[in-house]
Amino acid sequence: MFVITGATGNVGSELVRLLAAAGEQVTAVSRRSAPFPDGVRYSAGDLGEPAGLKAAFDGAEALFLLVAGHEPRAVLEAAEAGGVRRVVLLSSQGAGTRPGLYGHPVAFEQAVRESGLEWTILRPGGFASNALAWAGPIREHRTAAAPFADVALPVIDPADIAEVASVVLRQDGHAGRTYVLTGPRPVSPRERAAAIGEALGEEVRFVEQSRDEARAQMLGFMPEQAVEGTLTILGTPNEAEQQVSPDVERILGRAPRPFAAWATRNLAAFR
Repeated sequence: MFVITGATGNVGSELVRLLAAAGEQVTAVSRRSAPFPDGVRYSAGDLGEPAGLKAAFDGAEALFLLVAGHEPRAVLEAAEAGGVRRVVLLSSQGAGTRPGLYGHPVAFEQAVRESGLEWTILRPGGFASNALAWAGPIREHRTAAAPFADVALPVIDPADIAEVASVVLRQDGHAGRTYVLTGPRPVSPRERAAAIGEALGEEVRFVEQSRDEARAQMLGFMPEQAVEGTLTILGTPNEAEQQVSPDVERILGRAPRPFAAWATRNLAAFR
């Protein structure tokens, strides 16, 4: 049985679907339920309260773990007590490129490595789905706003992350590995807005924000340290953060999906 935390999120929901379609036993863990595929067991749980996860872990073989809460060791101990022997951690590329700014995922990675469980760490770069922050403005007045208009990064489709996680959870040969997951090429915010406009068949006007404007907006839903780390990568990425990783293609045997494909698949959000 596979336990998937964050089972209603961009990655977790797709991972649940992939595993269920493959005939695997799946327990979906999240704070709120959702319409999961037939046969999927739902267990209400919060990674911030590890003691409440015991029922989810009973009889499990492998765990897909988000960086959430502040007690990774307690979560891993509860998982091992329930039978889990393999853990796949969804971390962040910033844990490798900016460890001083990404202390939370760094702490989770360290706990996973020291857990005694078989582990694999996934470090995705920016998510293509972050463009959903533009959904309201694009629907209302065909406008998208972001800082650093022409700084390009190889953002990744969350569906590709889920597919990689499905393979790594189910197949041997990935223990002790850390994979960096990116899209197929760097794409700037201006280019992403244009791709959404092309999918819509209408122009989407791009407005460049200042760093301070973007920071004030992001502080409404992100911790300050995460905001600073994100803005640093978005505005002044280093060579590693701009590089396209071969790991998605290596694991899946195909190139990662481009941003335009994500935009077309999620077009309803912008109409």
